Parts: sequence; structure tokens; C-alpha cells
Amino acid sequence: MNGTLSLSSLFSGANARSMAAPIFIVLVLAMLVLPLPPFALDMLFTFNIALSIMVLLVSLSTKKALEFAAFPTVLLLSTLLRLSLNVASTRVVLLEGHTGPDAAGKVIEAFGHFLVGGDYTVGIIVFVILVVINFIVITKGAGRIAEVSARFTLDAMPGKQMAIDADLNAGLIDENEARRRRAEISQEADFYGSMDGASKFVRGDAIAGILILLINIVGGLLVGLMQHDLTLADAARNYTLLAIGDGLVAQIPALVISIAAGIIVSRVSTEEDIAGQMMSNVFSKTQALYITAAILGLMGMIPGMPNFAFLLLAGGMVWLARKGSRKPPEAPPEAASAPVAPVESQEASWEDVAPIDTLGLEVGYRLIPLVDAAADGELVRRIKGIRKKFAREIGFLPPAVHIRDNLEINPNSYRITLKGVEIGSGEVRTGLFLAIDPGNITASLPGVATRDPAFGLPAVWVESAMREQAQAMGYTVVDPGTVVATHLNHLVTLHAAELLGRQEAQALLDHLGKSAPKLVEDLVPKMLPLSAVQKVLQNLLIEGVAIRDMRTIIDSLLDNAAHVQDPHELTALVRVALGRSIVQQIYGSAGELPVIALDQGLERLLMQTLQAGQDAVGLEPGLADTLLERTQASTQRQEALGHPPVLLTPAVLRPLLARFLRRTVPQLKVLSHAEVPEGKQIKVTSLVGGAA
Repeated sequence: MNGTLSLSSLFSGANARSMAAPIFIVLVLAMLVLPLPPFALDMLFTFNIALSIMVLLVSLSTKKALEFAAFPTVLLLSTLLRLSLNVASTRVVLLEGHTGPDAAGKVIEAFGHFLVGGDYTVGIIVFVILVVINFIVITKGAGRIAEVSARFTLDAMPGKQMAIDADLNAGLIDENEARRRRAEISQEADFYGSMDGASKFVRGDAIAGILILLINIVGGLLVGLMQHDLTLADAARNYTLLAIGDGLVAQIPALVISIAAGIIVSRVSTEEDIAGQMMSNVFSKTQALYITAAILGLMGMIPGMPNFAFLLLAGGMVWLARKGSRKPPEAPPEAASAPVAPVESQEASWEDVAPIDTLGLEVGYRLIPLVDAAADGELVRRIKGIRKKFAREIGFLPPAVHIRDNLEINPNSYRITLKGVEIGSGEVRTGLFLAIDPGNITASLPGVATRDPAFGLPAVWVESAMREQAQAMGYTVVDPGTVVATHLNHLVTLHAAELLGRQEAQALLDHLGKSAPKLVEDLVPKMLPLSAVQKVLQNLLIEGVAIRDMRTIIDSLLDNAAHVQDPHELTALVRVALGRSIVQQIYGSAGELPVIALDQGLERLLMQTLQAGQDAVGLEPGLADTLLERTQASTQRQEALGHPPVLLTPAVLRPLLARFLRRTVPQLKVLSHAEVPEGKQIKVTSLVGGAA
């Protein structure tokens, strides 16, 4: 009973599918050794033809090459099946060929007799033509395409990975989607690499087909003459026709499989299958159809030409062109509502005062499809992702982005506003892709030269057909929606402090109060007003410090608010409490921290300036210029070494230097000694005011 149950479970469900391939391989190998009766050969040859047709139809219906990822393996298995059938049929031909043309089954007889009219000379010529078509034309072309595709796919992988990382960092996709896209890129490279090698199977199959045909003819003549006492004419007729039928019945499925391979590697991935691409790209061009019909009609009127055939095809072309030109009428655009005349009797009211949006995005009329929520505009979804990413990384929920069209700006332009004031703008071109130069491109691209609106990198607007080529050359290629979303994400992060108003600060405290009500209650309003807490949070955001760890921030404020009320001094104390988080945000988990330090002489001079009651604005001009110049030089050296630009100073100097350097050297982070957590080693790699 146990044996029966285990056997039934072995061949059921998923186990049966996993056992199918090994069983198929074993049966194919068995055909190389075991003799097969003619009926079995008929069934197997018929199955081989059906398999090749099925593979061709699947290839025609795929929209992307990866939808038929098993094709290289199918190519190997079908080649192995054909060669095994050739061996099995050769055995039967040589053993039973003297009995007549049906010795190896009805299928071989049909291909050797009816398809070539029983003339083995015609059969040999047809066989050679099929082999030439398969070997020289289709297989060689498909192999070359697969080779080039594999090389370009591998070259484009870094650019594609960068595009995925950019979308992930901008919050447009999550980790799961990024992982899926990376896996798809890897699978695409593996597929084209496998196709490059698998094309050699078909080439070897064609060579083997020629050799098997010659072996069958020569071997058959020898067997017929020497073992069965046939005349030369009878032996040639029987064995040559059988050999030709055997070769044709194998080469025709091989040709079909080769065509399927060519279709798979030569198609361009779109949302349509091959039939849809052909109809939309070829037969939808009515002008080309009319011109073709006119040429065919003129040729059909020439005396001596097959007039009926040419005129019939010309009429068919005209019919196709007229059918294609009858497109359903587009719905008329909604008429713009006429301006309503103002009612003179109405008085002004408070409702006439329109509030200013905290965050706004204005687009030209050509960009409206990107933000059309009714049509599921891609930019609307990406803006939602930006807000989620901002809340997750910065620590509070930013205001909603109000999107509206603006007919006064360029049709391809957009404006990003903060409290009604423009903080950024750009121009994108729908239907094109922006190829951004990350600094390591191998060649230039034809297109409209521009700059990335978010970071000012050199870029080119290119056609969609050049997207793969641009990625292979090292460009980071993004669509118009990603360009606008990345620019918006950059500006929202840059102006995070201005987005944290009192309403947002109160909402943040209310959110924390759900999990720690006593903590919030003891701070606001007992020890600090809401405005002071808001100012501390804004100071942290101005210096690029996330406020996700609100519990630590509130704890630090509670510890120090009894004797310190100044928001700037409280910010410095909070930074010390957040030191581990700040250092990790800059350096990650590194144990050694390469930093820029102040020369002792310059440090003493700044200390004296601070003790004299002067701030960053009151620095002596010569000292300010020297400090700025040498800090910029040290920052550049630090970046050239591959280290994050961080200036380490005494705690009393940190606020002074942070405010002074923030505008001129925005990438520089200023840390105090008190903010460096224990266990971290400090390595001074450059000095401001001294030699590096």
C-alpha cells in the first residue's frame, strides 16, 4: 500500500511536471539504441511536426522575448528529438528498405514520394535548398542577432540598474518591484546569451542532416546491392527516396523551429504580438497601400503580364487602404465653457480670497495627460509615491501637491511652487525619453540637447527607438513623468524645513501622542510652546537631519528645556542626542570616519571671534574669504578621495560654521566632536587652514 501511494504521489501534480523532462530525455536516448516499428516512427515524426508548429505559433503570440524564456531549452530538446528520429529511421531504412518505399512508415513515404513526385533527383535538390535556407539564411541571421542582442543587453545592464535605483530612491517603486525589475534584466541577459549558443544547435542539425542523407544513400546502395541482390536502379530508387523522405521530414520541422528562433530574437518588445505589429506598422499606412496598388495596376496593364493576378492584388490593396482610412470618428473635444459674465449686483466676500497652495505643480497643456487622474496619469501615481517616501525617510507627512494646468506657460513646461512662489521649473517632451549623462558615456547621441532639471546634468531627448542603444552607451534613460517626479522629489527634500508648518508640527506631535501620550503632554505646552518645538525641528531639517526619531528628540527637549529655552541651543543639544543617527546617515556602518578638521591657528582665531560676540555675518571679510576658499578646497579633496565631505569642529563652533558654509558649500556636513558616538575612529584626511 505504501509503495502504491508513493508511486501515485510521484506522478501526480507538480511531481508529474518535474518528471516530464527527465522521462522525455530518457525516451529520446532510448530511440538511439532500441529499434522502432514503422507505426511508432509515424507517430513520432507527426509529433515532431506538431511540436515545431506549436513552437512557431507561441513565438508569434509573444509580446516580449522573456515570455518564452524556455525557448533555448526547447530548441535543444527539439534538435535532440530530430537527430534521434534520424538515427531510428536510418536503422529501419537500412534493414527494411529493400521491401519498398513504405518500409520506414507512411510519413517518410509521403515526404519522399508525394512531395517530390517520386523523383529522387528533385528530392535531393529540394532537400539541399531547404538546408541552405535554414543553415545560411535563417540560422545565421538569427544567431547574429542573438549575439549582438546579448552584447548590447550586457552593456546596458549598468544603465538599467541605475534607472531602477533612481526610481527606488525617488519612491516611484518599492523594494519588491525593484527586485523584480533587476531579476528581469538578469533573465534578459541570460536569455540572449543562451540564444546565442542555442543557434549553434540548429547549425549543427543542418550539417548532420546532410551527412545523414549521404550516409543513408551510400549505405542503402551497399546494403541493397550486396545483401539483397537488388539491381542498381531498384536500390537507388528505394533507398534514395527513403533517405530523401527521412531528410525532408526532419528538415521541415527544423526550418520551422529556426523561423521561430529568428522571430523571437528579431522582434522589438511592445504591447502587441507579431500579427499586431505587422498590421499596425505595415498595413495601417494607407498612403503606402495606395502607391503599391497604383504600381501593381500599371504593371497589370502591360501586355504579356499576368493581368488578372496584378489587377486582383491591386484591387485588394485599394480595399485594405480604404478600410484602414475609415477610422471611427474621434469624440469632439469638450468645448471650453464660455466665461460667465460677472454679476454686478454681487458684493465681494471672504470666499473671493483664494488660499495659496503650500505645494503646487503647474503644467503646460501638452503635459496634461501625465497628470490626468481620470486617465490614471502616471505622474499622479508617482507623486503619491514621493509623499510616501518623504514621510518614511524624513519623518513627517508633507502637504498634498495641488496640480493644475497653466495655459500661460510653454506647452511642454512645468513649474513647481512653494506657497505660491516658483522654486523650480523645467521642460519635458512627451513621447521622448531623457538620456542623462552620468559622466561615463561611451559616445554621444543624436537628439535635442538639454540638462536634467533636477541636478543640471547634461542630457539629450531621444526617440523611444533609441532607448536601448542609449542605455547600452551608458546613459541613464528616463521617461518624462520620471523627470518631473525626480525634480519634485529633489525640491521637496531640499525645502523640507519650509514645509513643516505649525499645523504639520502639531499633527506630528498628535501622531506621537497616540503611542506616547505622557511624553508629548509633559513637553507641550508645559515646558515649551509649539512654536519652539517647530523651530527646533526646522533647524534639524535645514541641516539635512531627518526627524523620524521623534521619541529621542522629545526626550532631549524634556531633559534640557528646564534651563534652556533658545531654539538654536536646543537644536545643538538635540543633535548630540541624535549623534549616532546623524553619523550613520552620513557614513553608514563604517567604523572609521574620514573627516576634515580645522587648523589649530584658524580654530583659535574663530574661538576669539565667537568670544567677542560676533556671529558668522560679523566675520572680518579677509577671514571669511580665507575660510570659505580653504573649506571649498578641502571639500573637493575629500570628494576626490571618495569620502563624504564632513567638517569636524568643537561644539561651540559648529553652529557658527554650519550657518556660514551652508549656502556656499551645501554638500559639506558640519559635525561637532560631541555628536560622534563612542566606538567610532576619527581619521583626519584634510585640514582647513593648513596642509592636507
